[in-house]
Amino acid sequence: MLGKLPLDKGDLFRSRLDSIINLNHELVRLSQELDWRWLEGQLESFYAVQGRPSIPVRQIAGLLLLKQMFNQSDESVIDRWIENPYWQYFTGETYFQTSKPFDPSDFVLFRKRIGESGMEKILTLSIKLHPGEESAEIVQMDTTVQEKNITYPTDQKLASRVMAWTRRFAQWSDIKLKQTFEKEEKKLRRLATAQYRTKEGHRKRKAAIKRLKTIAGRLIRDVQSKLTAEELGNYDDALLFFKEILAQQRMDKDKVYSVHEPDVSCIAKGKVHKKYEFGCKVSVGRTAGKGVITGMKCFRGNPYDGDTIAPTLEQMERILEPIGGQTPKKVVYDRGGRGRKQIGKTSVMTPMAGPRNLSKKEKNKLKQLFRGRAAIEPTIGHLKSDFGLDRNFLRGLLGDAVNALLAGAAYNLKMRLRELKALIFGLFRSIVKLLTEGQAAFIPSLNNQTQAWTI
Repeated sequence: MLGKLPLDKGDLFRSRLDSIINLNHELVRLSQELDWRWLEGQLESFYAVQGRPSIPVRQIAGLLLLKQMFNQSDESVIDRWIENPYWQYFTGETYFQTSKPFDPSDFVLFRKRIGESGMEKILTLSIKLHPGEESAEIVQMDTTVQEKNITYPTDQKLASRVMAWTRRFAQWSDIKLKQTFEKEEKKLRRLATAQYRTKEGHRKRKAAIKRLKTIAGRLIRDVQSKLTAEELGNYDDALLFFKEILAQQRMDKDKVYSVHEPDVSCIAKGKVHKKYEFGCKVSVGRTAGKGVITGMKCFRGNPYDGDTIAPTLEQMERILEPIGGQTPKKVVYDRGGRGRKQIGKTSVMTPMAGPRNLSKKEKNKLKQLFRGRAAIEPTIGHLKSDFGLDRNFLRGLLGDAVNALLAGAAYNLKMRLRELKALIFGLFRSIVKLLTEGQAAFIPSLNNQTQAWTI
């Protein structure tokens, strides 16, 4: 059942937030501009009609947006919420609170409840703050990598993780292993990670990695042979998965790079400082005018950049449709999108070498259009450094989609927050200017009066 914020019945013994905060603060103004009732209506279908009331949508969705806007974790955003009255006002509180609104684990349940489609509604809410951008005719697109929170994968690390999980299964099932290989594993890991500069050293490293895989296989077979039929049904899929990890070869495709995140892909974007990135590919779409993000689509694997345009346009249509928006007429892409000219009613524009049958004026216009597309690069940089797109801590494919969409929504909110801050600062400057001009006009008249009195 969808929860509601409590009604204000008055309380003489508690401090009202609107009496202790600055009501002209940009975060207060932003909370008043957001259409929270519209969001509640959009997310109502994810809740049952009867039952215990849930956490209010404005409270939990507002905290999720604050978490992404200020790059916090699920636990730290709750702790800072208790300390910050402006954050409490943003989430709909009337009185200053001194205890946690809910447990941080409720974030996980909320994200699973509304899923990717619900997070698209939150991105739509952020676009509503920028009127006119939902009908933008030109959109800029590019792809980036959202890295997962995993260690750099190596055969030695994967074999060690497989052994650790196998020993854990044996402990849970009260199985006594023939040999745990813990001491030998420690020695082999040291050999496998040592820096050798001779052929003999490289041979030792290869032998150590091979031995690690061998003893990992022995542990798996030992556990399999001692599990009962019922227990084998619980652990059989995991043990088969471990065997696939140990059987991987260097040049295999669709390799597993993490035991707890098997859907992670290895993506090379041609960076000098970072040859490979492990995560998922994200297609980012922003309007060419103001730079509002209207699309954040995640993809499994490493698809060709041109193949990501059509799904991103479909997502944009879903996001913009509830607020009367439309799909853009033109998509400006870099050379990575070559081979795509028309997708539905949208034309895809990419830089092309060679002469065109165009006038000089048209060529200059196209040149400025393609140069302007480079503005999406710093946008991606801000998404990574400021809004949590650089390292995703959420689990699975759903976590990839949720984190990307929340990063896009937080970017749009932060943009509006800066506009409100500039507006308030500009109003303050104009008031100061008027006061100083009035004071300057008042001083000569005062001098004339004093001169008259002295005469």
